[in-house]
Amino acid sequence: MCSLLKRIIGPAVLAASLSAPAAHATVRLPALVGSHMVLQRDAPVPVWGWAAPGEAVVVTFRGHDYPATPGAGGRWQVALPAMPAGGPYSLVVKGQNTITLDDVLVGDVWLASGQSNMELPLRDRNAPAPGAYPMVLNAEQEVATASFPQIRQFTVKKVVAYQPQAENEGYGWQVCSPATAGGFSGVGYFFARDLHQRYHVPIGLISSPWGGTPAEAWVSADALRQLPDFQVPVAALSGRPARPDTLSKDAQNTPTVLYNGMIAPLQPYALKGIIWYQGESNVGRGGQYRTLFPVLIRDWRARWGSELPFIFVQLANFTKTLQLPAPSAWAELREAQAQALALPRTGMAVAIDLGDPNDIHPSNKQDVGHRLALAARQVAYGDRKVSATGPTFQSMQVEGNKIHLKFSNIDKGLLLKSGTTTLTGFAVAGADGQFHWAAAALNGRAEVVLTCAAVPTPVAVRYAWADNPLGNLYNRAGLPAAPFRTDVPTGAASRP
Repeated sequence: MCSLLKRIIGPAVLAASLSAPAAHATVRLPALVGSHMVLQRDAPVPVWGWAAPGEAVVVTFRGHDYPATPGAGGRWQVALPAMPAGGPYSLVVKGQNTITLDDVLVGDVWLASGQSNMELPLRDRNAPAPGAYPMVLNAEQEVATASFPQIRQFTVKKVVAYQPQAENEGYGWQVCSPATAGGFSGVGYFFARDLHQRYHVPIGLISSPWGGTPAEAWVSADALRQLPDFQVPVAALSGRPARPDTLSKDAQNTPTVLYNGMIAPLQPYALKGIIWYQGESNVGRGGQYRTLFPVLIRDWRARWGSELPFIFVQLANFTKTLQLPAPSAWAELREAQAQALALPRTGMAVAIDLGDPNDIHPSNKQDVGHRLALAARQVAYGDRKVSATGPTFQSMQVEGNKIHLKFSNIDKGLLLKSGTTTLTGFAVAGADGQFHWAAAALNGRAEVVLTCAAVPTPVAVRYAWADNPLGNLYNRAGLPAAPFRTDVPTGAASRP
């Protein structure tokens, strides 16, 4: 592990103590290791459980035996060798008793986490009746056609814990069909469907989100202790029981408690990568998120002992569109999210054109899942030919009263969103820092030129810098330009 990781999350992170269950005289498995599960292809696969200390345990899979001996705490673990996609198989665990798991597939496993926009199911369970108000666009049709038996989802139970837990009982692995798909994460389902149809391998989703929760709830205590903003609230958890008997209001928003209850129990299940849709609950703390979000990514990677691909959604547009340029807490949070792309093996799905001004839960989860899949194809599957992102600001040059902007990720050239004729969303400022809308025009394949009569000597540019921004710059792959600003952010990170 690199020295930076050790400094951020501490050297003991990989050996953190979990609140383990008592040993049993019979072999037992965590709920995550069950029938219909998907195991990660092309990588060693840990399988673990509990039994009496010293009991002889044998895992049998694809005709081979893998012996294990539980330690003093009763926990045992074996590592299945890397194997190609395939199945279905049976997996047998034998000690004093025998457990047989059926319909086990080998493919790619993705952990899906975050808050409500990741949690919302393909068909809203809270709707008064089917079709009354589906949260996902065309939900009934999507559910009716969701016959993908090689896509499976394990839904993690919502658990608040003050100490890392060894288990989460979850709700079992569900095989995707019209009878079950309504309960799948909408974003997760469309992401999995894209990858399954592209690579023709089984896709397993481990769905572990909780609506309305902040990022700090999903970070381990070891990692949060390195951040001044969270040292006091993390210290306050010391000495508390592993699990609260009753939940106070908003207990799930406490730093580290969701990591403890909903992420720690998933380790060391082998993953292909992670998809993440969160940030709404951290709006207003963009400066802090610039540090917190990379710490979360590094923390999870260290816990799994691998630089897992981490693909995330940049916040969608929300609330009313303003007529004049103005400060934006949502734009600052999007900027903080984008800065995490400096970490290796990360990808971002831009969603500023997919939101709903009146609903923080936009219904178009199809395009969100598709854009996540595009990023995953590039970051996790090594497809360098795919256009995974929209135009990305590259450089600025001022010539008199004009600003020339160059972009990367242009995919054969810049263009305006279909149905629009005037390039919008750009604002410029002079030395006084006051932003005004600019006239914008395409100049060749990769350049935009800005002018503004109110700013004869421009020094800074902002694009799509608003809660619900204007902006219609795309590339020929149909992907929107990411918001940006060229004026350097100032000020210390805000406090929680």
